[in-house]
Amino acid sequence: MTPADPKLLANIRIVLARTSHPGNIGAAARAMKTMGLSRLYLVQPHVFPNSQADAMAASAGDVLAQAQVCTTLAEALEGTSLALGVSARRRDIVAEVLTPAESAARLLTEAQAEPVALVFGNETNGLSNDQLGQCQGLVTIAANPEYSSLNLAAAVQVLSYEVRQAWLQHPSWPEPELDAASLEDIERFYAHLETTLAELEFLNPGSPSKLMLKLRRLFARTRLEKEEVNILRGILTSAQEAKRLAGPRNRMAE
Repeated sequence: MTPADPKLLANIRIVLARTSHPGNIGAAARAMKTMGLSRLYLVQPHVFPNSQADAMAASAGDVLAQAQVCTTLAEALEGTSLALGVSARRRDIVAEVLTPAESAARLLTEAQAEPVALVFGNETNGLSNDQLGQCQGLVTIAANPEYSSLNLAAAVQVLSYEVRQAWLQHPSWPEPELDAASLEDIERFYAHLETTLAELEFLNPGSPSKLMLKLRRLFARTRLEKEEVNILRGILTSAQEAKRLAGPRNRMAE
């Protein structure tokens, strides 16, 4: 049997958003290393670096040393083509809900072409609506419904294990079905879309985020390709130009 490609694991990021307890960062790093993962990204950790993180990491200090500390989730996802949020809540925010095994297969398939990410939220509040809105799918762990609160590092261990098992069992993966746009290009499209809808007076200025969350979910279902993002942004630019040209004529008619 052909051995599994180690480059696939190197293209999978574990992103921890606003982690409160440094010990959980260290324990997550240890969970990652036991399964062959090494790309750790930290978004606004409450305390890092820290001796508790070092102690809990045990022999995974190299994963901690290489961890990327970011100020925003968008920064942590830069360069990726797929981000899956891990949460037991708010299934209405994202387009698709996956099991850990399904998420592992999806990540490994797309990791052949571009980096991908698993995103974990704060220990107390999990992922916010805004953070989930930056993900293309949701991963849920089938925990006991009477007590579904899973420790952060334990959740990282479960998902890392599923990734490794899928990686070992499938030394080759089918090519990705689409030339997916990068997440930063998609975020630029969303920003352009919000600006254009505001200029067209389509957005409710009092709560623009409500509609934008629904639009994010709509487009996440389609998994936009690079060319499609360019087409959509071209349409938005044309709509903005038409609005600017119509403005002076309206004032002259008055």
